[in-house]
Parts: sequence; C-alpha cells; structure tokens
Amino acid sequence: MTEPWQHQLRIDVPETVGSALRSEPDHPSLAGLSAILRRHDAKAVCQYDAFAGYCDQAEREGVEHFPLYAWTKATIEDPAKKAKYERSFTLYIGGEEVYPKARADALAAELRPLVGAGLIADLHRYDTNPANNPQPPADSGG
Repeated sequence: MTEPWQHQLRIDVPETVGSALRSEPDHPSLAGLSAILRRHDAKAVCQYDAFAGYCDQAEREGVEHFPLYAWTKATIEDPAKKAKYERSFTLYIGGEEVYPKARADALAAELRPLVGAGLIADLHRYDTNPANNPQPPADSGG
C-alpha cells in the first residue's frame, strides 16, 4: 500500500551557514551538505526568500488574490522573524516541495550526522496530512 501523504524536510542552520547557503551554495565550507544535496537531486530554498518572493508576486498580481499576503509581509518585516527565516531552509527534491516518504527518509538519513556538527542546527520533517499541519492564521492581517 502506498502512503497517501507527501513529505518535506527543512533544516535550520547557524547564521553564518545561512548567509553562505543563500549566496554561494557551492562554497567549500558547505561541501559536506552540498554533496548530500547533489546526491539526492535536492536544493535548499531559504524560507525568508520564499516568503519575500510570495510578497513580490502578490504585489505584482494583486494582493487580494493572495490570502496570506498580509501575514507574510508582516512576518518578513519583523526583524526577529526575518533573522529566524533567513536561517531556515526548505529542501526541495527533484524540484518538488513535497515528495514521497522514501525520498525524505533517504535524504534525512544522510543529513542526520550533520545536525549539531556546525552545518545544521536542526532537521524537521513535515507531511501533507492536514491533521499534522497548522492551519493558516484566522486573521491573515498579521
């Protein structure tokens, strides 16, 4: 039986790693992480950059069509939250934001030894089961 839910991995990294990963993902200091990501056809996408991109798109196309615009805009304009999300990365595999459990398991297994060793502060797993995920803010105005 195939599991109906897709999975996603996210990593939190130290500030210096986050800066490098955002600007120069192939920097030699990231070699261990970069090699693992390449083996799994994975890419680390900074959550702050994704939020900022969402806001830019909403502003171009009309914020009324983007229900989380106000909440997202308030989030990226809050200095503490900005700092947090600049160190948080969603891992895409094969260009996909969510993927089968087996792919998430394989990538997580290789990343686990890096947790707490300087490159990754924490590793998180999420799935698409609505029961396991927070719902959008009731008041998306921030």
